[in-house]
Amino acid sequence: MVMVFFFVVTTPFGIALGIVLSNTYKENSPISLISIGLLNASLVRLLIYMALIDLLVVDFMGQKLQGGIRLQLKLMLLFFLVLVACLFRQNGLEIFFFFFK
Repeated sequence: MVMVFFFVVTTPFGIALGIVLSNTYKENSPISLISIGLLNASLVRLLIYMALIDLLVVDFMGQKLQGGIRLQLKLMLLFFLVLVACLFRQNGLEIFFFFFK
């Protein structure tokens, strides 16, 4: 019921805000670029949360994964390798990604 209330309140507010901002929007102004960047960052955060928490939890709570320790260890190893690859890529060390080209 709380979610319905917030949806009912925020939807008209978002529509009104969009109408007001569409009349005063300048494409290349610094304020517009900063606001677009902040909105994109918040959207990406929400999408990552939805993908990692709401969608993947259902898969990892199944009986097959909960019952097999070897499958859990393989999954942890896979996540660790992906994390290391992301850290290498972020720091400019693209040695690991040589194999994926």
